[in-house]
Amino acid sequence: MRPPQSLEMQTLTASTSGSSAPTDLSLDDITIVDKNLLKRAVGAMALGNAMEWFDFGVYSYIAVTLGQVFFPSSSPSAQLIATFGTFAAAFLVRPIGGMVFGPLGDRIGRQRVLAMTMIMMACGTFAIGLIPSYASIGVAAPALLLVARLVQGFSTGGEYGGAATFIAEFATDKRRGFMGSFLEFGTLIGYVLGAGTVALLTATLSHAALLDWGWRIPFLIAGPLGLVGLYIRMKLEETPAFKREAEAREADENARPKMTLGSLVTQHLRPFLLCVGLVLIFNVTDYMALSYLPSYLSATLHFNETWGLFLVLVVMVLMMPMTLAAGRLSDAIGRKPVMLAGCVGLLALSIPSLMLIQSAEVLPVFCGLLILGALLSCFTGVMPSALPALFPTSIRYGALAIGFNVSVSLFGGTTPLVAAWLVDSTHNLMMPAYYLMGAAVIGIVAVLALHETARRPLPGSAPSVGTRAEAHAVLRGERLAREFDDEYATANAVRA
Repeated sequence: MRPPQSLEMQTLTASTSGSSAPTDLSLDDITIVDKNLLKRAVGAMALGNAMEWFDFGVYSYIAVTLGQVFFPSSSPSAQLIATFGTFAAAFLVRPIGGMVFGPLGDRIGRQRVLAMTMIMMACGTFAIGLIPSYASIGVAAPALLLVARLVQGFSTGGEYGGAATFIAEFATDKRRGFMGSFLEFGTLIGYVLGAGTVALLTATLSHAALLDWGWRIPFLIAGPLGLVGLYIRMKLEETPAFKREAEAREADENARPKMTLGSLVTQHLRPFLLCVGLVLIFNVTDYMALSYLPSYLSATLHFNETWGLFLVLVVMVLMMPMTLAAGRLSDAIGRKPVMLAGCVGLLALSIPSLMLIQSAEVLPVFCGLLILGALLSCFTGVMPSALPALFPTSIRYGALAIGFNVSVSLFGGTTPLVAAWLVDSTHNLMMPAYYLMGAAVIGIVAVLALHETARRPLPGSAPSVGTRAEAHAVLRGERLAREFDDEYATANAVRA
């Protein structure tokens, strides 16, 4: 039985029974994806990522105000530490969210779980905007803030792995890199909008108004955004790859995937380690360039804080087209060359970039940040298509969600803290560069060990194309390859 078809999905297939083509692959096995539904799928996933990073940007830039609202009895330093401690708590539950939502997505479907994570994210963020201040309800206020952050972190654990899987399984083999790059395009949009919203509120409201009610506005925005995102995701269909996989195990209850961290490590150790290594270089660079360096500029180098944030925002805006370009380039020349260029670039240019940043002058600082942003684009543009290709369809969501979040929690989310500690303990201002170079070495090893996956079907999935003509071209190529193999085997037999 073939997967259920709909007018919207238009997984156009045709039976080739009776064909004499000497191939195991038929037109019935090739998925022809409807372009309009693909665009909606990509947009829905990018919106979820944008929401996640909108919250990240808002929380980071309004942390001082949140500290005064929820921890008023503490010193300014203690307020900031407590606020970021609450922020960091979300990273602790991300792997748990991945272990719950990932395997669930492999069992009941990607679309259903991604609708759950979207509404949980929106509710968690919206709830922060409704929490009464410490002055109103006392210690219950920071406790509720922590609960809301835990809800956000738990839902985020299932978001990125599912969104990357969803786009990868919907995209055509030839354009999977470009389509996947829109996921990180959404990340950049969310972060810029979050930081920009806080900057606008800070510039237009008095300190008293911001402290009284203004800080709530960016969190309350998440409510309508979440409803829009939920509506879009509920209208999506399940991916063709999951439909085929679900039907293949429909009659066998024991065939249902039961992905846990233990089974992932014991049964799929190599792809799991590759996932951790790739996510490590991706997120260390990300959190170093976009999260730590703004604080490094202001707190360590005494660079004007407003200018530092402005330059980082400009770099992120410039990264948007660079991310899409990297995704498109990976479709043309392969995922490995683009990621390897980013790793080698970090190894060679981290020290020069940080030296430019240490000048504490606007133009050199901008150039140093832009170099790191361009190198980061080599990862943001390629990872959403490279990571899902590590695992077969039956465990893709669960394995990616677990591997991604374990790596983010251990290495990505700790990058600002570790970098700050290294600078403070060694008094060496170049430590962030050395940290990036160490991550780059791990990244190089992981990329070199990776199998190239560009322009190829995902493991365990049928070929995916954009037109019927491309489907026939795939069949012709398959038939020619089989005929060549048969002739080669016959020739070897004759020589023997």
